[in-house]
Amino acid sequence: MVAKGRIVWISGPAVKADGMADAKIYETVHVGESKLIGEVIRLTGDIAFVQVYESTAGLRPGEPVEGTGKPLNVLLGPGIIGRIYDGIQRPLDDIAKRSGTFIGKGISTMPLDLKKKYKFMPTLKIGDEVLAGSKIGEVDETPLVLHSIMLPPDHPGGKITTIEKEGIYDLEHPIATVQHNGKDTEVLLYQYSPVRKPRPYLQKLDPNIPLITGQRIIDTFFPIAKGGTGAIPGGFGTGKTVTLHQIAAWADSKVVVYIGCGERGNEMTEVLRKFPELIDPNSGRPLMERTVLVANTSNMPVAAREASIYTGVTIGEYYRDMGYDVVLVADSTSRWAEALREMSGRLEEMPAEEGYPSYLASRLAEFYERAGRVKALGTPDRTGSVTLVGAVSPSGADFTEPVTTHTIRFIKTFWGLDTQLAYSRHYPSINWMSSYSGYLKDISKWWIENVSKEWYNLRGEGYSILQREDTLKEIVRLLGPEGLPEEEKLVLEVARMIKIGILQQSAYDKIDTYCVPAKQLKLLKIIVEFGKEANKALKEGASLPDITKMPIITRLLKAKFEIPNDQLEKFDELANDMIIQFKQLTGKQEVEH
Repeated sequence: MVAKGRIVWISGPAVKADGMADAKIYETVHVGESKLIGEVIRLTGDIAFVQVYESTAGLRPGEPVEGTGKPLNVLLGPGIIGRIYDGIQRPLDDIAKRSGTFIGKGISTMPLDLKKKYKFMPTLKIGDEVLAGSKIGEVDETPLVLHSIMLPPDHPGGKITTIEKEGIYDLEHPIATVQHNGKDTEVLLYQYSPVRKPRPYLQKLDPNIPLITGQRIIDTFFPIAKGGTGAIPGGFGTGKTVTLHQIAAWADSKVVVYIGCGERGNEMTEVLRKFPELIDPNSGRPLMERTVLVANTSNMPVAAREASIYTGVTIGEYYRDMGYDVVLVADSTSRWAEALREMSGRLEEMPAEEGYPSYLASRLAEFYERAGRVKALGTPDRTGSVTLVGAVSPSGADFTEPVTTHTIRFIKTFWGLDTQLAYSRHYPSINWMSSYSGYLKDISKWWIENVSKEWYNLRGEGYSILQREDTLKEIVRLLGPEGLPEEEKLVLEVARMIKIGILQQSAYDKIDTYCVPAKQLKLLKIIVEFGKEANKALKEGASLPDITKMPIITRLLKAKFEIPNDQLEKFDELANDMIIQFKQLTGKQEVEH
């Protein structure tokens, strides 16, 4: 029975309606004469508290509230890739056609064009047994994504009694019939999935394959695994958005879901303009052919921010179930938490720290636990992953505020952005002393098998130099550099080379914007080797000023710009020149002595 009530109280996006005894928690409802979309978030007797995902301006007490009997769903099928949605999966281009520049009230649109036709290619035949989640055919959604047509996860399964031949069909055309216990059910090219309920899977797998982003400080020093969780907290102007763009654009995933959650309109506009122009590095095709954008800016209804996170992650899980690696980027979870805080305040709930609701931590946990590398339901065997990367925007770059501290509890990779590094034009401004990765041991086997056995040790050597430099900086502040012995001054010089030659990376340089793992390792190895050779030269009598004036240093620092990913043999020439210069240096010293 569908619940029908009337509005008795309105406070911003929060509405109370009485006569809603038949409503269910998280049921989608239509609010007012304009049929605004809302969701029941609390029930007290026959009073329902509804958060409305559209502007409530002009709404009056006494207007009707009608339940739909369904939870908030997303429509999943061919045609999602390349679209730009709002927080509740309404295509922004369709809304613009109907309401102009600004989003009108009560606009109901279909997330997919159900009349659009796609070429369906069956992978099963009549008589085959299928399970929930089984793949029955394929559709060329874009040149980059082959879309699997799967039974919904709640389907009972059974035997295929009819299946269409290869041909062109629209989304509403039944392409198969499955019989279970004598009852036939039609299978369409699309399905619905509730956003707050994670899509089921067969088995969760260990996160032991790295997500290669082409960003050296991430891949080499603080890697994230496919199916892993990461956070990028940073103050205003530290480069969160550019770092997220780089991860989204270059990560070796099949599908990218980018959620602009509560960010400024001009930032989201930059994403909407930039992404259609970007080229996928592996195929040379436009990046939008494997990207879904969810845009819910700060001037859009605040309640829809909360929904946008779940909308995005459900879409990500759908492509994961096809056997694809998905990267979901959320910018930013702080704005999402602010939406929770506003709704909590409207509902007069008891606030916790800094006014956030007491359930902030559990909501963050619910979001991040939907990451993972899994074995999908049904047949054939498919392995896919959803990697979640959330930006956090703490006020005043204060990492002790609640959203950041709770996020740290639920993620395994932490890339802390530093305002001092950003002000000194060091980008990406990830602080190597406060950042960490919990996946180092898990992914080391992949690096050993696919890149080099030296990776783990080299990474440790490089990082120990940075740690030693951090300790020495305190001594330099107190005593000045003159108080250090030559060996310690050399550590400062090698650390400087690592910071400039490896950790700094230009997103706007054609060669440096993306660095393959093999090049990352060669850059690190040659600078670490320089440190060892320089240390040896010091012991043989060379002076530190002579070492720091060596021409090879400039070439090492410029190697990231000058040696492309497909010409790594040039590093061998560079290494030979370095050895020759050191021999000349120590030979000169021996002659002088």
